[in-house]
Amino acid sequence: MTIEYHISQIEEVAQKILMHYPTVRCFAFYAEMGSGKTTLIRAFCRQLGVTENTSSPTFSIINEYRGYNSQEIYHSDWYRLKGVQDAIEAGVQDILENQNAFCFIEWPEIAEELLGDKCLTIKISFINNDTRRLEI
Repeated sequence: MTIEYHISQIEEVAQKILMHYPTVRCFAFYAEMGSGKTTLIRAFCRQLGVTENTSSPTFSIINEYRGYNSQEIYHSDWYRLKGVQDAIEAGVQDILENQNAFCFIEWPEIAEELLGDKCLTIKISFINNDTRRLEI
């Protein structure tokens, strides 16, 4: 699936992906720095009922939120991790094993071996300052 969207359509894009993949709980985002990974993940969180402010977990590695019906939602940023062992020590494997929780991962290539076949791969590309292309 390929989706090209303007930043003003980001909520609809997140909703469309969640509706198209209703059983998927793990989403791995591959993209350049500044391409909108965190912004898109914020939209996913809003669609799942998160009402609190969401932020990039660049320094905390993992942020946990609650959505509708106390649904567990994890947003992780692996940019600062040095590899698989570092990811395991940060608790990444624990969140990936929680089959009921949603996991949104930035920079999954750092410890890709931990993903197995659980995660939906989403590649984000720049079209211009306001437009992106997603390839799923």
